[in-house]
Amino acid sequence: MEIRDLQAQYVTDENGKKTAVILPIEEFEELLEDLSDLAVLAERREEPTISLEEVLERLKRDGFLQD
Repeated sequence: MEIRDLQAQYVTDENGKKTAVILPIEEFEELLEDLSDLAVLAERREEPTISLEEVLERLKRDGFLQD
């Protein structure tokens, strides 16, 4: 989802300054999920990685993938 695609409505004060945003619940929930995903990514950034070949080998070994 791009920011420009949000169906946001703004609440303003008496001076026209934006003070709050109203979003459809589906968009709000999607933003919360994206934020959660980013937090997990940041927490796991330093974890070691494994190659695709290793993943495929493990899946085959554990019976989740056939040759």
